[in-house]
Amino acid sequence: PTISNSNPIVSTIISSRLPLRGEREHCSELLMTASNSPSSNSKRDASEMTTTCTIDNDAASPLSPRRPLSRRQRGSLSTLFKRRSSFANETGSLPIGELDVGAGPEGAMSLVKNAKILVVGAGGLGCEILKDLAMCCVVRDVVVIDLDTIDVTNLNRQFLFRSKDVGHSKAESAARFINERCPWMNVVPYHGKIQDKGSDFYKQFKVVISGLDNVEARRWLNGMINNLVEFDEDGDPIPESIIPFVDGGTEGFSGQSRLILPRITSCFECSLDAFTPSAAVPLCTIAETPRIPEHCIAYAYVLQWPKEFPDRKLDADSPSDMKWVYERALERAEKFGIEGVTYMLTMGVVKNIIPAVASTNAIVSAVCVNEVIKVLSFCSQSLNTYMMYMGSEGIYSHTFVYEQKSTCPVCTTHTHRLTLPSTTTLNALLQQLCDGEFRLKAPSITSSSKTLYMRKPVALEKATKGNLDKPLKDLMTSGEELVVTDPVFHDTSLALVVLFEGLDANGV
Repeated sequence: PTISNSNPIVSTIISSRLPLRGEREHCSELLMTASNSPSSNSKRDASEMTTTCTIDNDAASPLSPRRPLSRRQRGSLSTLFKRRSSFANETGSLPIGELDVGAGPEGAMSLVKNAKILVVGAGGLGCEILKDLAMCCVVRDVVVIDLDTIDVTNLNRQFLFRSKDVGHSKAESAARFINERCPWMNVVPYHGKIQDKGSDFYKQFKVVISGLDNVEARRWLNGMINNLVEFDEDGDPIPESIIPFVDGGTEGFSGQSRLILPRITSCFECSLDAFTPSAAVPLCTIAETPRIPEHCIAYAYVLQWPKEFPDRKLDADSPSDMKWVYERALERAEKFGIEGVTYMLTMGVVKNIIPAVASTNAIVSAVCVNEVIKVLSFCSQSLNTYMMYMGSEGIYSHTFVYEQKSTCPVCTTHTHRLTLPSTTTLNALLQQLCDGEFRLKAPSITSSSKTLYMRKPVALEKATKGNLDKPLKDLMTSGEELVVTDPVFHDTSLALVVLFEGLDANGV
């Protein structure tokens, strides 16, 4: 991808090059010598000799062979950090330049070794991310958190899991596999919701990588990380409180990776408009005139399940529950002559799963981990700020700057204004906040003088529920500032000023 160099936080691009013609010939001679050796270990010798065929930019001549590297050294990030760059910092031959923390490449290496990294999600993308971090052979301390358990359908692409792991925690199984296979790694698993962890948990990490497949969870995580940023007396972010957030996502053959520097670059909420809300299917269509397999599946789990099991909620991770939904959907499909109901499609509809492609996960996770190494070590220019991969159209990918949204309720302090009729009810206002650009889920709202509606605790919800049907003119004055909170924003609030039609901020 083409990397923009406008981000002032990291250094310039590091370069790598293919062997020159003379170097390739020299490598070939070494391999021929090893393969013709009478030793019984000729294949091993040839393999070892290939490690010598790397470029030594410190040598006097570009054709000079490099000193042999051991298997442990081959492919090490240390080699990358020490390699000279065609885009070096003006103060030295290395791209690290002045950002070498006083210890050159070893300093860059220590920054990565000592960093504690959080991986959110241990599914298709999360497994690839954990693998890539382990194969760096430098990363040591990783925490992975995921709520899901392993389903048999995960085994075709989530390669850290085996048949014996079905039904067990994804985070725990992935951590166990990595720790056993890669003894230099220390992966600590947490099985549970990311919302169950407080700010002190997230403050301990140097960088956070998200492999989530849920927009709402990503919004919450984005809000949490942005809310951790502290400001100095001048209102500028304190660098030590900024935790870089690398977000990856895939959808079939398409994928994206982005680097979010909280309060500096655009955040996830800034790009919410790019995620089209899922279109709801009218209940009458599902109940009376199903036309496609998805309608039959929705009928089974939306209408039939509550009638059959009124006291139990459908568990989408339970094979027995999903089998029941599949069988009922198949019966309805046969009744209306609809083909295409499968168990996999049933899983996709109930859990809102988009078919995953293993190669897309591999590409996007590699980009994510690449950004983690760069942002931790300052070894190269970081992504600015968004990489899009469109695998169905070819291998081409492009990057672009996703600009910060000036009205973003998470990473800016903008006060939003709405003009409404004074007869608009409080409930209608809340519904507009849910259906409009903010896409809130369960908003609560207060004015400068009183609480208009609060969902929790239960006692306060009961006390304020009567305000929902009242017109705004009975609850507030025109131009009064309201504070809106919602679970998707974590501890962040939305500042809102409501003006009544025909009146100014003074009520005139």
